[in-house]
Amino acid sequence: MTDSPIIKLTAAETAAKIASGELTAVEVTEAHLARIEAVDEKVHAFLHVDREGALAQARAVDEKRAKGEKLGPLAGVPLALKDIFTTEGVPTTVGSKILEGWIPPYDATVTKRLKAADVVILGKTNMDEFAMGSSTENSAYGPTGNPWDLTKIPGGSGGGSSAALASFQAPLAIGTDTGGSIRQPAAVTGTVGVKPTYGGVSRYGMVAFSSSLDQGGPCARTVLDAALLHEVIAGHDPMDSTSIDAPVPPVVEAARNGSVEGMRVGVVKQFRGEGYQAGVIQRFDESVTLLKELGAEIVELDCPSFDLALSAYYLIAPSECSSNLARFDGLRYGLRAGDDGTHSAEEVTSLTREAGFGPEVKRRIMLGTYALSSGYYDAYYGSAQKVRTLIKQDFDKAFEQVDVIVSPTTPTTAFPIGERADDPMAMYLADLCTIPTNLAGNAAMSLPCGLAPEDNLPVGLQIIAPVMKDDRLYKVGAAVEAAFVEKWGHPLIEEAPSL
Repeated sequence: MTDSPIIKLTAAETAAKIASGELTAVEVTEAHLARIEAVDEKVHAFLHVDREGALAQARAVDEKRAKGEKLGPLAGVPLALKDIFTTEGVPTTVGSKILEGWIPPYDATVTKRLKAADVVILGKTNMDEFAMGSSTENSAYGPTGNPWDLTKIPGGSGGGSSAALASFQAPLAIGTDTGGSIRQPAAVTGTVGVKPTYGGVSRYGMVAFSSSLDQGGPCARTVLDAALLHEVIAGHDPMDSTSIDAPVPPVVEAARNGSVEGMRVGVVKQFRGEGYQAGVIQRFDESVTLLKELGAEIVELDCPSFDLALSAYYLIAPSECSSNLARFDGLRYGLRAGDDGTHSAEEVTSLTREAGFGPEVKRRIMLGTYALSSGYYDAYYGSAQKVRTLIKQDFDKAFEQVDVIVSPTTPTTAFPIGERADDPMAMYLADLCTIPTNLAGNAAMSLPCGLAPEDNLPVGLQIIAPVMKDDRLYKVGAAVEAAFVEKWGHPLIEEAPSL
């Protein structure tokens, strides 16, 4: 079963075979559970595998089909869920010791919608603690390996989800993106990851890091699979005050009819230069040439405020995290340390946070608390919000000239585990190309655009679209993907990494 051809099917193919009766949902689920059992000891993509729950969901799908009930477009397809979404009856740790063993009493909206669509949830994936990181090394439960090279990082914070896809442990996954945590892992693992427009996917039940930036989204191995998953999880949710009350853009239709003919595609001069790996730039330039060949008009753009995005982000995100993580006090749920009758409530809270939070989380809480403190608020947090406005204005001006913007997703390919562990600034630079989109709230996608010649590791192409124009991502992404497959074959499906 570990080498079953089932695990190499796309989500769309799997769903079609289940709907036709060629495969049962139980067969598909068992094949992926067997794969997890065979390889995840090496990859460490999952923090919790819900074997019984997954098989029960699969049996329910098969019963529906046997009764002649209509199945959804992803019914019976297995999925790996990032461990930041609450799941009733299943542990949700957010990669932190402070929530070790916590069993939520309710489902996040994303979890509910997956279940309602009969998607089979295999388990919860590893991540940087509270989604703070770019490598999944900040997980309290140990790092995840990149299936292309297990000594390399799989990206972060959603490295568990991307690694599950790249190692064929699941055909679909869910991630979250605060500064690039869906797109950067997708880029370094040769998969597809989409950050929808902010507010396009409900944040209810998604443990908060930075509320004005966090966004859940789909992860897959193909553009169409990502679109099918996007359609399942997106849409207005009255439980989320930031949820957009508007129809979901026609993402599946766009993915099925990919084309860039006549489109204007922007290339931002700030998204290259010092610090960019030669092979990444080479593959990006080839992608721009390919877009021209497919009928797109390439427009050079100058967005000067993008150079300030990293600095603004690392004031805004920590400030919001210092507020959001105040709820983890050892008094209501999760870890409680020092409660032996000799400590005050304040001391219990302090001891709990000392024991439960990791170094990166503590670093960001302290940075954010300082930026919000009296006498420094205007100089730091206030100034960062002004820069955020300038970045949004740069995007607005750019989208007056172009339909989408393209860039490398990350400046480099996957770096070795441990290489940047003691250098936070070098780690933060991994999100150089992705952060501006989060600050502005736009939609963005990363998809594979080949392997870097110097290390034979995946390179990601980022596509950015205006707010609520998520369908443009899929229209362009599908066209680029089809052209790449025709020219060179899909780098992941046809040259699958060896485990």
